[in-house]
Order: sequence, then structure tokens, then C-alpha cells
Amino acid sequence: MSSTGFDVRRIGGRIGAEILGVDLTQELDPALVTEINAALLEHKALVFRDQHLDDDQQQRFASLFGELTTAHPTVPSAEGQPNVLSVDGEAGQRANRWHTDVTFVRTPPKASTLRSIVVPPYGGNTLIANSQAAYEDLPEPLREFADRAWAIHTNDYDYAVPRDQRSAERRAQFVSRKYRTAHPVVRVHPETGARGLFVGGFARTLLGFDSEQSQELLRVLQSYVTRPENIVRIAWNPGDVVLFDNRATQHYAPDDYGDLPRLLHRVTVAGDVPVGVDGRTSYVVEGDEAEHYTPAVA
Repeated sequence: MSSTGFDVRRIGGRIGAEILGVDLTQELDPALVTEINAALLEHKALVFRDQHLDDDQQQRFASLFGELTTAHPTVPSAEGQPNVLSVDGEAGQRANRWHTDVTFVRTPPKASTLRSIVVPPYGGNTLIANSQAAYEDLPEPLREFADRAWAIHTNDYDYAVPRDQRSAERRAQFVSRKYRTAHPVVRVHPETGARGLFVGGFARTLLGFDSEQSQELLRVLQSYVTRPENIVRIAWNPGDVVLFDNRATQHYAPDDYGDLPRLLHRVTVAGDVPVGVDGRTSYVVEGDEAEHYTPAVA
């Protein structure tokens, strides 16, 4: 029980907790927000059940943790809601690869909120992994390598294989503005100082290595992120809200619900420029600073 009266119930050994006794439809006291943020830093992913927010309420909640981004650097927002991304399975929006949101720009989001609107009767879960625990799992020689390594993240690859014409059109929209950004493979968390692996699906090559070598090394690093003990599985009910720390996690939405409808709305909080172990910061290789998406932080 927190000092402001809500309960935190762990749902995974290394990641994930349900927050009980908080009504996100109401204005939240700053002290409560501070405690929720502390729980987020500890558990990386927080689940608020049975909230049934609308878009405005979801945006109000997300904005308690910082300035909002627009919906996406390249993909259109939900109609009339420039800060809301519609994640619609029927439209081919199935993020069934491990990734951290929007790491192909210099300032990826600090945090993401997902709100379930329509969920299938089976499947359609979201898996979230603790990338800081993954870093701690690395053998010392591999950890030393990761501390020095840099990766190029880009949106210009087959992130989601088109299922039909509609999803093919979405794929074309996704890469309509191309980005390549160099990020440290190990990111130092700006609030806690903890180190975490900062790779995932948008990380395509390592500086100093060719494509084949990069993929093999990234595969090894990624295997630590997706170890079962580092993952929590969120089974959605309509009206649920999930808040996760985009600086310390990856997530994956299994494409295991056939042609059933699944609709979530995503709102993200603007982040800062990732910092590596040596203090160097991420930089743009191709594209722009994505100021239209979130103000770049020097």
C-alpha cells in the first residue's frame, strides 16, 4: 500500500505490476503521480484494469508524465486526435516483432500508454520485456562489448510483413520518411542511472560490423532481452490501460488472433536523447530531428 492509498500487485518476477485503487477518469493528485512514476521505474510496466477511458482522458493521463508526442513520425494519427495512434489489427497494424517504440528517431518516447478498446476472445496479448534485467544477465565479456557498441536504428526495413493491400499501404506510409539514427547499445536511464540494452527490431546494424556480423551479434544480445524470466504477458480486457517505460523495455504483440478485431489506442510521452555508458549521445545519420514528432533535446 502506498502513502496515497493505492496497491501495487506484482504480476511478474522481474517486470510488471497491476495498480489497484486508482481511477484514471479522475484528476490525479501530484503526490499520487509521483508514486505511480516511482512504481513505473521499479516495475517498468504498469497495468490499470477496467478504466474505460476516452481519447482525451488517455491523453490527460499520459501528459502527467511529460509532454506528449504526436501520434507517430510517419503514420497518420487517429481521426481528429493528433496525439493518438490507432493500433488496429484489422488494418494490418500488427507489431509482432520485439521493439522499443520509435527508436529510429533521435528522441524516442520516454513512455507509452496503451488503451484497449476492442480485444479478441483469445490471443491478442502484449508481451513486455525488461531490457535492464537483460543487461544484468549478460556475461561480463559480453557486457563490456555492449557498453562500447553502437547500433543504427531505422524504420526502413520490413518491420511488419504486409498481409494484404491495406497493410502494404500502411507499410509504404511507415517508410514514407526515412530515418537512420545511431544509438548506444547500452542506454543509461536518465532517472535511475541503471543500464539497459537498447536494441530491438529497429536496430539493424552495429557500427564497425557488416550486415551479417551485425545481425548475429544483435541476435545474441536480443536473446537476453527475450528470456522468459524477463517477460510479462498482458492479457487485455476492454477498458484496460498499460503504461510502460520505453527507456527500459521492449514489447511484442503476437499475431495469434486470426481475423478477429483488435483495437488499441497509443499515446506516447516525449523523451530525451539516449546517453551511453561513456556519456556520448545519440545522433542522426539520415533524416531529420523529427521536431514535428517531438521537440529534439540538445
